[in-house]
Amino acid sequence: MQFATGSSPHLAGPQSVTRVMALVLLALVPGTLAMLWYFGWGLLINLAIAVITAVVAEAAILLLRGRPVAATLIDLSAVVTAWLLALALPPLLPWWQTVLGTTFAIVIAKQLFGGIGFNPFNPAMAGYVLLLVSFPVTMTRWLPPEVLSGNLPSLADSLHMIFSGTPPAGQTWDVISGATPLDQMRTELSQNRMISEIHKSPLWGDFGGRGWEWVGNWFLLGGLFMIWRRVISWRIPASMLGALLLVAGLFWAIDPETHPFPAFHLFSGGAILGAFFIATDPVSASTTPRGQLIYGALIGVLVFIIRTWGGYPDAVAFSVLLLNMAAPTIDYYTQPRIFGQRKSNDA
Repeated sequence: MQFATGSSPHLAGPQSVTRVMALVLLALVPGTLAMLWYFGWGLLINLAIAVITAVVAEAAILLLRGRPVAATLIDLSAVVTAWLLALALPPLLPWWQTVLGTTFAIVIAKQLFGGIGFNPFNPAMAGYVLLLVSFPVTMTRWLPPEVLSGNLPSLADSLHMIFSGTPPAGQTWDVISGATPLDQMRTELSQNRMISEIHKSPLWGDFGGRGWEWVGNWFLLGGLFMIWRRVISWRIPASMLGALLLVAGLFWAIDPETHPFPAFHLFSGGAILGAFFIATDPVSASTTPRGQLIYGALIGVLVFIIRTWGGYPDAVAFSVLLLNMAAPTIDYYTQPRIFGQRKSNDA
């Protein structure tokens, strides 16, 4: 008697794409709540717009490609991409720019390369860079944290500004928005001010910008949760943040009045979010053990270089995309030795 036998693999592993993505979303919750607390309702509105756009865009492109829609959407990868992009966007970004960036991330950076598992670049960062290069004014229009302003826009005002693109009556964007800690540091240093003078501003906390420090701490907690649940490896976050701290520490030791304390680079921008949630993308990142250490370290070095001498204050997105291009080469030269194989010089 013949029995029907399915194709391999015959044993299901403990992890599935849906489960992994669900754990990533769970890990993002603490940092997302912290950002909502410090930057107001705009983040939640951006998040809703991005997620809806991502799901609709992915469903549409799957239909055009003749692929199953429900089976793909259930893996939650589109939701994770949209969530990460929304976290990187200013809270009051015009709605249509959020739609544009999310659509580009899903359709161009992901689906046109073949969908999940085939995209060479991190889709969320591709969408972010498109918006940053195309709309630099609105993409740098951040709100000051609640601990500084004490008066974040209400839900109604946030909806008005996001969908109309104009501030409330009697106010201007210059009054509502403010520089991020990385923007402020760059501007003040370009005016030949010393670090000790810059830190007298109420914008600064113990290590980085007030509010931003706690956001980084909560994303760090989520990242450690993912390492504990073995969703990601420790290698990329550790090497990226370690390299960033090392290089920043060397320059700070040489001249602490023109280079901020190393912890500033961790708690004033997207370094922690990028290290745990973006650089660790299993598709576009390096996959070999040694390769992951090299990959993460190079991202950390590039973040410092671009922040210090480049044209953009927060360089995580550009650094990740540049190393996405190098990941195949890194993997090629860092393949682990096959068990039982002898080196050529051992013969």
